[in-house]
Amino acid sequence: MAARKDCKGRALRKGEHYRSDGRYAYEYRDPYGNRKFIYSKNLMKLREREEQLVRDQMDGLDIYVAGKADVNFVFDRYISTKTELRVSTRSNNIYTWDHFVRDGFGKKKIGSVKYSDVVQFYTHLMVEKGLAANTLDSIHTLLHPTFQLAVRDDIIRKNPTDGAYAEVKKRNGGSRKTRKALTVDEQRSFMRYVADNPVYYVWYPLFAVLLGTGCRIGEVVGLRWDDISFEKRIISINHSLTYFPRRDDSYVCEFRVSKPKTEAGNREIPMMEPVYLALKQEYERQEEEGFCIEDVDGMTNFIFMNRFGKPHNPSSINRAIKRIVDSHNAEEEIKAKREKREPVMLPKFSCHIFRHTFASRFCENETNIKVIQEIMGHADVSTTMNIYAEVNESVTRESLEKLAMNLDVF
Repeated sequence: MAARKDCKGRALRKGEHYRSDGRYAYEYRDPYGNRKFIYSKNLMKLREREEQLVRDQMDGLDIYVAGKADVNFVFDRYISTKTELRVSTRSNNIYTWDHFVRDGFGKKKIGSVKYSDVVQFYTHLMVEKGLAANTLDSIHTLLHPTFQLAVRDDIIRKNPTDGAYAEVKKRNGGSRKTRKALTVDEQRSFMRYVADNPVYYVWYPLFAVLLGTGCRIGEVVGLRWDDISFEKRIISINHSLTYFPRRDDSYVCEFRVSKPKTEAGNREIPMMEPVYLALKQEYERQEEEGFCIEDVDGMTNFIFMNRFGKPHNPSSINRAIKRIVDSHNAEEEIKAKREKREPVMLPKFSCHIFRHTFASRFCENETNIKVIQEIMGHADVSTTMNIYAEVNESVTRESLEKLAMNLDVF
């Protein structure tokens, strides 16, 4: 086969191209299999860069094999192999690494890190930096497989992170922060305040769906009218909308459509009457004022949108909740003093607490765990029980009273 040539009749090597704009390009694959290009107006200079590129890649590999690469090098290698990760998950993982590891611990040589180094690093994060156990857990879930990759590649013999997180958490009394569901009174007070307030009532349909379905926030902001069947009174959950920083320009965030992490995430949720009415009223309002035309990965017709006609992002929803709680508590305190009663003060909470509250109410009234698991979209029933099945004092008392009435043993 005849070799390709440039405009001067010189034969081009494999990977070299002559472009219509007069530049030469060299196409190659980096160590992680990503397609890359380098350019030059001069063929000889391009080839000098090609040779340097090969030397750099071999040097990087040699350093890794010799165990002299730093932890950052191995993490970058590890994350490049995780091709199954969703874009949002990958972005969050890289953000966590860059924020807590890259500029400090990440610069240590992979072959020199000992168990005590990891314990000291974790202790520093918890004690001096004040990180919660949940955040440290997220860091550990990145560090551990990073070192495990080096073990499997025979770069190091043992994984120095084994057992480090558990030990540091135990020493410092750390535990996963348990999410506290809203009580029935708090739940009612919040929703009534939103419904009656001339400023915040526009948020009522969104909060009604969150509180009445137990959906994740990404699933709710990603809901489209196409996913709603008013005739069957069914909400179809088949995707979610995520909002995260772009890697090429980290200060700019964007929406992306993603599918559920597991097959259990695809589900149909019956509408309770309050949810049905809230959505029906919202649909009628949008029939008059206009529907969402914003396009995200080919999807449009989203139900919940801000004043600019774009889908809500979780941060804006959390800010709205904070404003509502602060406003409610300020008014409730004055009202309670006037009426000479104890005020019903709302705690600070995020939009995820709606899901937790729904699950708690569901567990209080439903004994079939598989039904709860299906509605919540959990792949593992233990997730349902360990995270969301919160038991409160009144429910415990009622359960024991029912047991005493139903069992004639006394």
